Amino acid sequence: MGQLVYTWWAIALALLAIETIIPGASILWFGIAAFIVGVVVFFFPDLPLLGQVAVFGVCSIASVAVYWKWFRSHETPSDQPLLNRKADQLVGREFVLDAPIELGRGKLKIGDALWSVEGPDLPAGARVRICKTDGLNLQVEKSEA
Repeated sequence: MGQLVYTWWAIALALLAIETIIPGASILWFGIAAFIVGVVVFFFPDLPLLGQVAVFGVCSIASVAVYWKWFRSHETPSDQPLLNRKADQLVGREFVLDAPIELGRGKLKIGDALWSVEGPDLPAGARVRICKTDGLNLQVEKSEA
């Protein structure tokens, strides 16, 4: 058994260790591919380095494809899809402007946060409804209530 077997398995372990630091199951598949190359080199110790790298490339593409085809399509949808999307959670809600919107731009205090808003010019005290978001900017319109 050649030295390269242990090298590929060490690469696999390193990639799996990095996966524990970087969330999202993105490096996991490359770690699996490196482990597979180690197994291939175990059974075919005379495989040249270029062939090993080619096997790693093919296994990496295959493992990522399996992830996208199988695991991503079988994920259960979240019961709280807007959990980490605070701006999107505000769409449809109504607030009173603390400061006026001038030249289409203003600020709105919601809780302890100050949000940038865009919409028609309105005086302070006007009631607005958030109709959509653009990144961290809130698009508002005058509320009829």
